[in-house]
Amino acid sequence: MQQENKMGTMPVNKLLVTMSLPMMASMLVQALYNVVDSIFVAHYSEQALTAVSLCFPVQTLMIAFAAGTGVGINSILSRRLGEKEAEKANQTAVNGLLLGVLSSLLFAVLGFCFSDRFFSFFTADAETVRMGRDYMFICTVFSQGLFLQVVAEKLLLSTGRTLLNMCTQIVGALVNLLLDPLLIFGMFGLPALGVAGAAIATVAGQWSAMIAALLLNHFKNRELALRFRGFRPSLRIIGQIYKIGIPSIIMQSIISIMTVGMNKILADDTAISVFGVYYKLHSFVFMPVFGVTNALVPIVAYNFGAKDSGRIIKTLRTAMCISAGIMAIGTAVFLAIPRPLLRLFNAGDELMGIGVPALRIISIGFVFSGISIIFSSCFQALGKAFLSMLVSITRQLVIILPAAFLLKKLFGLHAVWYSMILSEVTGAALCILLYLRVYRKAIKPLGQKKEGVSPSG
Repeated sequence: MQQENKMGTMPVNKLLVTMSLPMMASMLVQALYNVVDSIFVAHYSEQALTAVSLCFPVQTLMIAFAAGTGVGINSILSRRLGEKEAEKANQTAVNGLLLGVLSSLLFAVLGFCFSDRFFSFFTADAETVRMGRDYMFICTVFSQGLFLQVVAEKLLLSTGRTLLNMCTQIVGALVNLLLDPLLIFGMFGLPALGVAGAAIATVAGQWSAMIAALLLNHFKNRELALRFRGFRPSLRIIGQIYKIGIPSIIMQSIISIMTVGMNKILADDTAISVFGVYYKLHSFVFMPVFGVTNALVPIVAYNFGAKDSGRIIKTLRTAMCISAGIMAIGTAVFLAIPRPLLRLFNAGDELMGIGVPALRIISIGFVFSGISIIFSSCFQALGKAFLSMLVSITRQLVIILPAAFLLKKLFGLHAVWYSMILSEVTGAALCILLYLRVYRKAIKPLGQKKEGVSPSG
C-alpha cells in the first residue's frame, strides 16, 4: 500500500487505454450475450420477445442499484488509495459487499410479490404475462449473483485491475451463452423451458461471475484485505458510499422509468419489441464507451485524491476522443445496415417496417450521448454525483417523455423516435456547461503535478 499505484504514475494516454481495453472487451462480451439471449428468445416466439422486452426496465433497475452502489464504492475506495489510507479503503470494500447482499434481498422480495401484477399492467395477453412473470421472478429472487458480482468487480476496478475484471465477466457470459440454447429449446435431453430457461441461464452466468470476482479479489487484489472477522457495519462509510451512489442509482433508475413511460406511449406490442431490440443492439455501441468510463472513474478519483488536475483533464480529454470515435462508428452501422440487424431477431414485415426508420433516427444522437456519458462519469468520480443525476433527469424524463408524447399525438408513431435525438443534444449541452463550472471550482484549484495541460487541451 505504500507503493505508488499506476493510476498516479503511468502516462495518462497509456493508462486509460490499457485500463479501458480489457473493460471494453468485457463489455462487448456482456453486450453479445445480452443480444444472443434475446435472439434465442425471439426464435422461440414473438410473445417471448415481448415478455423479455417488457422486463427490461426491471433488469435495468436492478443493475442501477448494483452499479450505483458500485460507483460509490469505486469512487470512495480509489480516493482512499490516492490518499494512502489503506485501512479506510479496506473498510469501504467490506461495507460495499454488505450493501450488495442487502440490495439483492430487497429485489428478491419485490420480485416474489409483484411479478404477475407488473406484466398485467402492460398487456392483456395471458401467454405474454405468464412468460414475463416467470422470467422476472427468477431474475429477481436469485439476484444475489448480480449484486455481488458488480460490487466485487468494482473492487477490482478501484485498484486498476481491469484485466481481472474482464476475466470475471467473460466467465459469466460464457456460462450464459452455453446454457441459453440448452434450457430455452431443450437440448441433450433437457426440458424446453422457454423464457424461464433464458432467465435461469442469466442467473447462472451472474452467479458464476460473482464467484470468480470474489476469488480474484481474495487471491490477486493485494491492495485490499477483505477481513470479515469482527466486522461491524459502518454507518459513516455507508453514508459516504450512498452520498455518491444514491444519485447514481437514481440516475440509472431513470432509464427504467423512461422505458416504462415509452412503452405506455408506444402502446403497440410490435413497437415495444422494436424498442427492446434497439436497447439490445445499442449495447454494442454503448458498452465499449461504458468500458472507457469504468476506467475513467478510478483514474480521475485517484488523481483527485492526489490533487493532480493535469492528469484529470488529460484523462477526460482522451476518454472524450475515444468515445466520439466509437459513437461515430455506431451511427454509421445503424444508418447503413438496419435490416440485417433486425433480421437477427427474426423480424417480420411489421417489425421491420417500424424498426428500420427507428434505428436510423435514434442513431443520430449517439455522439451527443457519448459526451453526456463521459462528463457524467467524471462528475461521479469527483464526488459530484448530483450533477450526473441532474443530467440524467433532464435527458430521460424532462425532455424525452413529453417530447415523445407530443410527437406521437401530432405526427404519429414514427415521430416518437425523434424525441431521443432531442434529449441527447440537450443533455450534451447541459454537461458542457456543468463541466466548465466544476473545472473552475473543483479541478483548477488542485494544481498540476504531472503532465499539466489546460482545460481547452
